[in-house]
Amino acid sequence: MGTSSGDTGRIAVDAMGGDMGPAEVVEAVKLALRQYPGLNPVTLVGDEAILRPLVQSAGILRRHHVSIHHASEVVTMDDKPLMALKRKKDSSMVRAIELVRDGHASVVVSCGNTGALMAGGTLRLRTMEGIARPALAAIVPRENGHFVLIDAGANPESKPEHLVHNAILGSHYCRVMLGIASPRVGLMNIGTEEGKGSALITETNDMLRRIDGLINYAGPIEGFQVFAEHVDVVVCDGFVGNIMLKTWESLVNFFRTMLKEELQANPMRAAGALLAKSAFSALKERINPERYGGAPLLGLRGNVLKAHGSSNRHAIKSAIHAASQIIKADMNLRIEADIALVNERLAQPLGTV
Repeated sequence: MGTSSGDTGRIAVDAMGGDMGPAEVVEAVKLALRQYPGLNPVTLVGDEAILRPLVQSAGILRRHHVSIHHASEVVTMDDKPLMALKRKKDSSMVRAIELVRDGHASVVVSCGNTGALMAGGTLRLRTMEGIARPALAAIVPRENGHFVLIDAGANPESKPEHLVHNAILGSHYCRVMLGIASPRVGLMNIGTEEGKGSALITETNDMLRRIDGLINYAGPIEGFQVFAEHVDVVVCDGFVGNIMLKTWESLVNFFRTMLKEELQANPMRAAGALLAKSAFSALKERINPERYGGAPLLGLRGNVLKAHGSSNRHAIKSAIHAASQIIKADMNLRIEADIALVNERLAQPLGTV
């Protein structure tokens, strides 16, 4: 069962790429449809012989506008990205990206190989006019809310103009996902003083100040400010961003384990933990990495949302919901307009702006 021509509001889900298998993806779709009644139609991409019995068992095939698009191959986590794209042209990941490229879907969601997804998205969808490289955006909890971290790992080596574009991309994503009308943007650095940091940072800071008014630039920030209520978008290159993201995720798991061990150390602590159960539940929800489920690859001529390879049904459900919000916001048109304004201003000689 395929998608219809011009079905641009559809979400294409790579059902085969995650660690937990297609059954978990189908259950995620079922949860998303139950929790979000206005959810966009979903196409599951993968081996139809495997997916059809799962979808029929879940009872979501016809009643909820769920379809199956057959793909005979799977890109594994061990595959080299470019080699996988070349040799596995009928993989679920490639076919899902092509549904977006050909106008049969508006966004692809995948838990598969990150490198292959980024390469496939970039090669088949191409970057927007005026953007040289896409960037991954992740939503991370902070004091009294969340912030957008960009780039979270797409480009480990960036130029100043790439980081400036990241500020635009992150601002738009923050408006859509966090509902902040004028997000405060901070540039990750080793200090807040003017002129401090690498040549990349100092030049990027100068460029961001030149486009002040097009974004709400708060200046350079350093590590201890990231989780305070200081900025809403943290801009960095993919090397720094990926380290920050994975460190935060590992710290969440570390503190969960340590807290559990300490609360179970003796009966008195266990009793106290029982009394504070609601507080612990609220804290768990606030720092839960599954809450938003995925990181979009922004700056492409189509929407790509990357979920963790180990995502369970709840994380995948959140990613599908995020995909629906991206579609409804029609974010890419606004991004392209702002990128054109930014590039025009940066092309003007210093002192004329």
